[in-house]
Amino acid sequence: MAKAPVLTPQADDFPRWYQDVINKAELADNGPVRGTMVIRPYGYGLWERMQREVDLRIKAAGAENAYFPMFIPQSYLTREAEHVEGFAPELAVVTHGGGKELDEPVVVRPTSETIINEYFSKWVQSYRDLPLLINQWANVVRWEMRPRVFLRTSEFLWQEGHTAHATYEDARDYAALIHREVYRDFIVNVLGIDVAVGRKTARERFAGAINTLTLEGMMRDGKALQMGTSHELGQNFAKAFDTTYLSKDGDQRLVWQTSWGVSTRMVGGLIMSHGDDNGLRVPPRLAHVQAVVLAIKGDDAVLAKVREVGDRLAAAGVRVQVDDRTDTPFGRRAVDWELKGVPVRIEIGPRDLENGTAMLARRIPGGKEPVRLDALAELLPKVLEDDQAQLLRESRERREANTSDVRTEQEAAEVALAGGWARMPWSELGPEGEARLAEQALTVRCLHLEDGSVPDGDDAPGTLALVARSY
Repeated sequence: MAKAPVLTPQADDFPRWYQDVINKAELADNGPVRGTMVIRPYGYGLWERMQREVDLRIKAAGAENAYFPMFIPQSYLTREAEHVEGFAPELAVVTHGGGKELDEPVVVRPTSETIINEYFSKWVQSYRDLPLLINQWANVVRWEMRPRVFLRTSEFLWQEGHTAHATYEDARDYAALIHREVYRDFIVNVLGIDVAVGRKTARERFAGAINTLTLEGMMRDGKALQMGTSHELGQNFAKAFDTTYLSKDGDQRLVWQTSWGVSTRMVGGLIMSHGDDNGLRVPPRLAHVQAVVLAIKGDDAVLAKVREVGDRLAAAGVRVQVDDRTDTPFGRRAVDWELKGVPVRIEIGPRDLENGTAMLARRIPGGKEPVRLDALAELLPKVLEDDQAQLLRESRERREANTSDVRTEQEAAEVALAGGWARMPWSELGPEGEARLAEQALTVRCLHLEDGSVPDGDDAPGTLALVARSY
C-alpha cells in the first residue's frame, strides 16, 4: 500500500492543502474565539521579518512610528458617513466595562482613520506642521463571517500609515510613493511575488477614499489576493474632524490625507504563491532561517562539525540554525524543515566528515549535491540569491501564462471562472458590467494600463480591467 502524503496535494483540494501547510509547518492555530488565530513561533518569525523589511522602507519614506488606542468612541466613526457605512457590518462594539454600562459604546479598532484624525486636528496648526507622516504597528478587529487563517481573521496584525499634506498633489504623490517604493518593492524583491499594479474601481475603493492603489498577486490556484493598498483620502476626514492649517497666505485650509496598510494576510500570500506539495518555500531574503545545519547522527565529531559550520555561516551573514537533536530520527527532522520551507539544508554525517563534504539540499529548485565543507560559507550567499530569483521568475511566469486578453464581459467571466485572470478594456466593461460579474463572485481586481502602470483616472484612455476570482 502506498504511503499517504504528508499534505493533501494542491491539485486535489487547494484549501485543504493550505490548511495542512499551516498545521504541519507549525505556522498558526485557530484561536478560542471563532475567527481568531494563534500565530506560532515559526509563523511569527516570518511576520517579524516582514515587519522589519516594511518598517525600514516606511521610515525611508519619511514616516515615523506612533501608537493610538484600540478603543475608539463610537461617535468618531459616525462623523464620516461613507466610512462608517463601509465598516458597520464588521464592527466589534464594547457596551460594558468595569461591571457597568458605558456612557458611550466604544468600537474595537477596525482601522484608525477616525481616532488619528482626532489628534491630527490638534497637532496640525500651520503649514510648518506639514506633511505629518505617521505609521503604527497594531492589531485590528473586523468581525469576519467566513474566517481563514492569515487571509481573513476577526483579529489580525498590520501596519497602518496616516498622513496629512498641504496640497492634493503632495498627498497623491505620497500615496503613490508608498505604493511603489514600500509595498511593491517589498513584495517583489523580498517576498518574490510578482504583482499586478493598479487602482481600484469606485465599487472596490476603500470606504471614505477618493482613490485606492492596489497590488494584486496570483496564487497557485489562479485566484487573486490583494497584497497591499494605499489610499488617497482627499479631504473627507479633514472636513469631518476639522483638520485645518494656516497657510503661508494666512488663511485656514483643510489638509489632504492618505492612509495605507499591509497585514498578516501577506503570510497567507507567501504560502499560496510559493508553496508546493511538500510544504512552504520561503524566499531567502525573507527567511528568518535561511539555512539549517543537520547532524545525521549523534557522533561527537559530527556534532562538533555541525556547530562549527553553523558558527562559520553565521559569521558570513547567513541566518542559520543548528539542528543537533539526534534523539529525533534524521528523516523526520529533514521532512519538518522541508515543510517549513527553509531554503537550504546542510546535512552532515560520519561519512561526510571522512570526505570533507556536506550534503546540500535546496528547497526551492529541489535536489541534493555534495559540497566541500570549506566552500560552504562562500557558496551559500550565491545559492540563496539564485533561489530568490527563481521564486520571482516562477511567480511572474505563472501570472503571465494565466492572464488572457479578452474583448467581452462573457469572455472575461469564462476565463476567470476557469481559474485564470482576464484583462479587457474598462470602457467595454464599465460599472454596469462590473456589477454583473459580481453576481458570479468575480471582481475587477484593479485598473491598469497595457504597460502595467497606474492610470490617472478610471476613464483614462487605454485603461484595462483585470477580472478574477479572489480571496
